[in-house]
Amino acid sequence: MSKLLHPASQVLNGRFRTPIRLLLLLFLLFVFLVGVKGMGDGFKLLGKDVLEKFFTATENPFMGLIIGILATSLVQSSSVTTSMIVGLVASPENPLPIANAVPMIMGANIGTTVTNMIVSLAHMGRREEFRRAFAVATVHDFFNIMAVAILLPLEMATGYLQRTSGLFVSAVSGLTGAQYESPIKGAIAEGVHPIKELAAVLFSSQQGQGILLALISGGLIFIALFALVRVMRSVMMTRVETYINRFVGGPALLAIAVGAVVTVMVQSSSITTSLLVPLAGAGLLTAQQAFPLTIGANLGTTVTALLASLAVSGVNAEAGIHIALVHLLFNLTGAGIIFPIRRIRQIPVAGAEWLAGFTARSRRWALLYVFGVFYGIPALLVFLYSLLRR
Repeated sequence: MSKLLHPASQVLNGRFRTPIRLLLLLFLLFVFLVGVKGMGDGFKLLGKDVLEKFFTATENPFMGLIIGILATSLVQSSSVTTSMIVGLVASPENPLPIANAVPMIMGANIGTTVTNMIVSLAHMGRREEFRRAFAVATVHDFFNIMAVAILLPLEMATGYLQRTSGLFVSAVSGLTGAQYESPIKGAIAEGVHPIKELAAVLFSSQQGQGILLALISGGLIFIALFALVRVMRSVMMTRVETYINRFVGGPALLAIAVGAVVTVMVQSSSITTSLLVPLAGAGLLTAQQAFPLTIGANLGTTVTALLASLAVSGVNAEAGIHIALVHLLFNLTGAGIIFPIRRIRQIPVAGAEWLAGFTARSRRWALLYVFGVFYGIPALLVFLYSLLRR
């Protein structure tokens, strides 16, 4: 009897698996948006004086860049960092001005490359295999550093990213006219309410409530995104690997599109770029072929910040959309400047291949590069800057 029931149970499991996964994805997305909303509300409760002291360091664009790199390297996800930045910029108290947040967004782009570089370290046992893997891992790094080197001075001199994305936000808000109360935002506000109630029970002071609300909300963002990535990976991984293998070595624009679509599907540029590393180690992919896929991954990862901007409401709601569009425009502009001209797009590839060749000869330098550039040096600079400001 059990043998007869077993195939039936498999059919039922197969029939209900997709709806269950869909419901789980919707739930995790809701939790993520609740976290973004709660983050902004929590910082509102801290008070203006505390917030001004907390974000003083970001007034220096270079320190904002370093903080973005360090924060993203620690959580190994630019999606987490940019989502938190959206929540802080859109907070009713506006604790993080958009001008200060722009370098942090750039830093998040650099910090996210640490994951696939750590993945490449698994190939250290075989020199030639490691050289190939490390080159593909670092081409993403070199591209983002090059984009920041071009666009950070331009932004400091002209405010290009902030002004251009601001024009789009103004145009859209002008077209919408009447205010529309989204039921989704209402549901998100209801989701934050129990956390606020808990904070009010545990702490009598507003600052205590704000700290707890911000901590819980940050935890929700982190957990929801990582769970979302895991579920999406379990659903999409076979399809993702098929897409990447099929379009490796194909037309560059198609590879960029595939990289973007795959990243939107799994909600993580780190997964997309990390999948390329073992392919490179096996000799199936070169840094030249991986480059357009990593550009696409950069573009695809901006969707998370745009989703986060849906959770914010109130007087600074447009600021959340504004900084999310800055993230998109930064990646579009970087790709538009670097990729079309062959001599320029060869720079990240050549830099990655040179560094991979150097570290393959003495692999301790690879460890020093990964942990020094992404953790040690940023942490030291933040520490020294805090000492100098005392």
